[in-house]
Parts: sequence; structure tokens; C-alpha cells
Amino acid sequence: MPSLTERDEVRATEAEPTGSQAVKALLRLREMVLAGELPAGSRIAELTIVEKLGVSRTPIRAALMRLEQEGLLEALPNGGYAVRTFSERDVIDAIELRGTVEGLAARLAAERGAPAVVLNEARACLDEIDAVLDQPALGDEAFHRYVTLNERFHELLREMAGSGTIARELDRVVRLPFASPSGFVVLQANSPRARDMLIVAQDQHRQVLEAIVAREGARADAIMREHSRLAQRNLREAVESRSLDRMPGVRLIRQRP
Repeated sequence: MPSLTERDEVRATEAEPTGSQAVKALLRLREMVLAGELPAGSRIAELTIVEKLGVSRTPIRAALMRLEQEGLLEALPNGGYAVRTFSERDVIDAIELRGTVEGLAARLAAERGAPAVVLNEARACLDEIDAVLDQPALGDEAFHRYVTLNERFHELLREMAGSGTIARELDRVVRLPFASPSGFVVLQANSPRARDMLIVAQDQHRQVLEAIVAREGARADAIMREHSRLAQRNLREAVESRSLDRMPGVRLIRQRP
């Protein structure tokens, strides 16, 4: 018979909304895969995950299904899931897709006209990025700040399009393995060209905002597609250097197609 403490834990778990448990399980499982806690190719032991995360099987199964949809896991023929590995081409395609959808968002924002309040927020965000990049040397704190602001700018770009459809597609795309706008920025931290590469990215941010304000849809689209090429270059450097300490998830990327 369960002890009083065990019964209390069961009641607390059951009282917690299923949606909240599912989100908790999803975020933690995704983190475990990308951090290398669940090795590439390994089979997911559902009971072990249940015990480790302290949630019931239902939200764990929902999280596993979601991670399969995102492409981080693959369903096994006899049931269950395993951690996927990816070719460089898989990741490049995901980044290219993100650039394409963001290009479309930028074009729609330019052609339809972006809300003034969102444009002002984007300008303020880029001013803050400029302040970070004005530092002669970028330490860990500066890189963390850049990542936060960079993700914020890309979120504002999505808002500028004023399209729920585009917003949903971008939300899906950036969850693909390594496809987020800052997916490989952290790998630049120890690179001698780190600040220079971020300055190039920031110049593209300024250019796309300028194109949107000027209602130049084709130019805005092209800039965002080109912007994604920086992430592709960072990917190649990450795979070549096998930067495992800074980004253990690189272990999931194999160099052969």
C-alpha cells in the first residue's frame, strides 16, 4: 500500500493539468536529446523517462509523438522510439526551409505593410543588438544576450507578416532539428571571426527591416533567404570541428548523407 507521501505525490501529479505535464515532458525530453543525455541511435526506455521526469505515461507518450513529428525521434517497427541521427543535408534542408518561410514572412510584411508598433519594437531590438556588438570582445554573457535578442527579432519578423498561417508554419519549422535562428550561434563563441560574423548577420537584420519599411517585398524575401546561409556555414564549421563540448547535439549529425 502506498505511504502517505507517495499518495500525496500521486494526487499532486493527477491534479496537475495534463497539458502542463505534456509541455514539461516535451521540453525536458527535447533538451535531453539535444544535450546528448539520450545518445544518438539509442532506444527510448519509456519507464525510465517516466521515473526521471516524474510525470505519468500519458504526457510522456504525447511528448514522444511530438518529438517524432519534429524529427528528433523515429518510431521503431516493433514499437517505441529511438533517437534519430541526421545527415548534414537533413539539417541544411531544415535551415533552408526556415529561410524560405522567413523570406515569405518578410515579403508579406513589406507588401501588406507591417504595424508601426511592431516596426518600432524591431528597431529597438536591433539597437540593443548593436550595443552588444559594440563591445570590443564578446564573452559568454554577451553571446547569451545576442541569442536572446536575435530570437526576439525573428519573432517580431513573424509578427510583421500578420499571418496566422505563416506564424504556425514558422513555429513548426524552427522546431526542426537545428533550424532555429540561433541554433548554431553558440558555436561561434570561441571563433576568432565570431564578432565579424555576427556583425554581418546584424547588417542583414537592418537591411531586411529597411526593405520592409520601403515596401520592397522581393528584396526582403531575398535578404532572409541569404540570412539563413550564415546558419548553414556555422553548421559546416560545427560538424568539421565536432564542437561537442559547446553543443553536444552535434553528435546527432553524421557527415555522410
